[in-house]
Order: sequence, then C-alpha cells, then structure tokens
Amino acid sequence: MLERIVEGLRATSPAELASVLAGLAYGVLAVRQDRRCWLFGGFSSAILAWLAAQARLPMQSMLQVAYVLMAGYGFWHWSRASRQRSTLSIGVWPWPAHVAIGVAIAAGTAALAPWVEGWTAAAWPRLDTATMLASLLATWMVARVRLENWLYWIAIDAVSLYLYAVQGLSFVALLYLVYLVIAVFGWFEWRGRLRRQSAVAGAP
Repeated sequence: MLERIVEGLRATSPAELASVLAGLAYGVLAVRQDRRCWLFGGFSSAILAWLAAQARLPMQSMLQVAYVLMAGYGFWHWSRASRQRSTLSIGVWPWPAHVAIGVAIAAGTAALAPWVEGWTAAAWPRLDTATMLASLLATWMVARVRLENWLYWIAIDAVSLYLYAVQGLSFVALLYLVYLVIAVFGWFEWRGRLRRQSAVAGAP
C-alpha cells in the first residue's frame, strides 16, 4: 500500500490538493469551535464528491454531497448558538443511544449494501455504505456539538483512509490520516472544555 500511496502523491491533481487544504482548515477550525469551519468543509466536500465518483466510490460521493448540505446547517446552527452565548455548549449522549446507533448502522448497511453492490460500480460496497451512514451521523453530532463525535470520526477516518488509498486517491488518503490525528486531538480538547463547562455550571 505504501508504494501505491507514493505513486498517487506524484499524480496528485489540483482538485485533490484544494480539497485537502480546505479539509485541513475545516478540521482545525472545528476543534476550535469556529463556525467558519463549515465554509471550508462544504468546499472540500464539493470537490471530494466529484473525486469519489471518479474513483468508483458512489456512496462516498453521495456522502460528500450530504456533507455540503450539512455544512450549511452547521454554519447556521453554530451562528445561532454563538449569538445566544459566548461559547458553544458541548453535550453528550448516554451509552444506550450509542448501542442503538451501532445496531442501526449495521442494519442500514445490511439493507443498503446489496443494492449498492448490484446497481453501482462500487469497489467496496459494504465498507462504503457503513462509512457513509456513520459519517452522516458523526457530522450531525458535530453540528449539534456532541462530544462523542470525535470517537466516531477516529473510526471513520481510519476506514476512509484505507478506502481512498486502495482506490489510488493517495493525497485524499493522507488527508484522512491528518483527520484521524485531528479527531484524537479534538476528543481531548472538547472533553477538557466539557469539564470546564461543567465546573462553571456547578459553581455556586
């Protein structure tokens, strides 16, 4: 795989480079809870939608289109929340909700993957579908400022890195490697903010 990544880097297109730079800006700004992250994220996703379609990852392409729509919602929601308070309030979901989410993603993948495999030229129908469903949820969690989104992204980014690397989009694969690192950092950063938020809320 390393050789394929090196070869892919040599053939990196301007579109890939633009998507990577915009994606990096999105990740860094999201950790900082800066609403401008959604502008960069939407731009990056628009490019990736086209790249994924060219690489025979149809569900990933549809996912990127959904990201563009979600970016609009995220920018609106974060803007409204910022007007109501100085910082965004981080929330968490109870563990039974995550169990239900896992079951729902597995069921959705089982239902959709055969259709994707039969009606598209998907190279990895099951991984492609599962990643799409999980990513939609995780993006919604970012927009709603839920702490656990970063744990979902750690798993999603690892799988996405593999998918794009084996399909020859090596520069995009490296983007997801950086996303993986950002997700780890984001988890610790937001968890620290949540603790400070809870301490302030509990102060007399």
